[in-house]
Amino acid sequence: MNHTSALLFAGTLLTTLAPAAQAQQAPSPYRTRFAVDFPITLALGAGAGTGLYLIQQKSGLSETELAALDKNDIPKFDRWAAGKYSDNAQLASDLLCYPTLLIAPGLLALNDNVRGRYGQVLGLYVQTLALSDAGFTLTAGSVYRYRPFVYGDKGPANKRGSKIATNSFFAGHTGHTAAATFFAAKVFHDFNPDSPAQPYVWTAAALVPAAVAYNRIQAGKHFLSDNIVGYSVGALSGILVPQLHKTKGGSMSVVPLQGLNANGYAYSGFLLSKQL
Repeated sequence: MNHTSALLFAGTLLTTLAPAAQAQQAPSPYRTRFAVDFPITLALGAGAGTGLYLIQQKSGLSETELAALDKNDIPKFDRWAAGKYSDNAQLASDLLCYPTLLIAPGLLALNDNVRGRYGQVLGLYVQTLALSDAGFTLTAGSVYRYRPFVYGDKGPANKRGSKIATNSFFAGHTGHTAAATFFAAKVFHDFNPDSPAQPYVWTAAALVPAAVAYNRIQAGKHFLSDNIVGYSVGALSGILVPQLHKTKGGSMSVVPLQGLNANGYAYSGFLLSKQL
């Protein structure tokens, strides 16, 4: 995952669209406050930046360490992926991941219900990406797990010994893609709870990061367990951030009542009504 590009993209969206999030007046299932959400997003961005720094401080593998690697040291659950390498699969994962980070929130703008609160939605999306990226970089920067291609001879020699080869856990491409697609599906669900398109939206949200995960395995970048964790972290981020911002219940109002009761006597009063 190109961490610098992701952080710059998130920061640009945040600084340009956060004021718009306050200005929008269309009904929304979410409640956001710039004074609260902006510092939270900045803190998550700082966590992602710290993780990126830790990744840069990692060391690669020496020739002796490479020669000592043994597939049998890998758990059986993941061992079948050891030695895989494919430039085409890596390109496919890039082409699935990076455009999705823009397309997923972009498609939400096509929905009439979302469009009126699009600034608010994009602010939440940036927070989602920041949460997913912080989880990924802090983990990858702290955990040494060698990528599958290191256990074979198909990959370039200079990559096998580089620090990038130690960043197998967990799968950033898969995590970021899942964060984007599940966020889009969750927001669509909350703005359109009765839409018949929901099963298709959620299915697409699940399949796109799964395709990324498949290609990351074929590329020799990650083991299956790396992708399962990345998928889970991304999907959780995409759902959790909007859910935590959902409004609780509806607004209360007092409705005046008057009329005749069953005995023909006039009555008047008030009814406490809750708009859901």
